[in-house]
Amino acid sequence: MTSDRVSAALLASADETLVARCVAGDTAAFAVLVRRHSPLLRVLITRIVGSATEADDVVQDSFVIAWREMANLRDGSAVRAWLVRICTRQAYALLRKRPADLELAVSEAAPATAGQPETQAVRNAQLRALALALDQLPTDQRQAWLLREAGGLDYAEIGELMEIPASAVRGKLARARANIVIRMEAWR
Repeated sequence: MTSDRVSAALLASADETLVARCVAGDTAAFAVLVRRHSPLLRVLITRIVGSATEADDVVQDSFVIAWREMANLRDGSAVRAWLVRICTRQAYALLRKRPADLELAVSEAAPATAGQPETQAVRNAQLRALALALDQLPTDQRQAWLLREAGGLDYAEIGELMEIPASAVRGKLARARANIVIRMEAWR
């Protein structure tokens, strides 16, 4: 079998299969998991730590941990939630190490896209307003909102990560959304 076929087969493999291969020492399978889940993790962790550079470090460190601990993952199909859990723990550990008086940047600027400068300016202003609204949420509401909206996790996965029942996640998300709507009223 050629390396192209192996790569194509790995790319098409389910997470559960990739995890089993990782446990057996297959670094190519791990590379596919990294490629598949890094974008989501970067977005989520950037929002938590406020810096794409620090998010890259957190995600990279988290994948090192994941490689070492992969054999402890009981359900390979749950690897995404497991990786999110590792990354969020690492991100919050990083935040706890920061000095209390350190101000966080609202958000690093998004890369410029093609289009009218006015449109881009409005979009950037909206994103800054959303970032400020998120920063004003209680930590548990912000975490639940980020895991749902940026991470794409379902209520059960969020509940597992936050160690609360799915019904509590539903309540936290409802309160977070209500708070965001109030704070973003000017953008309606």
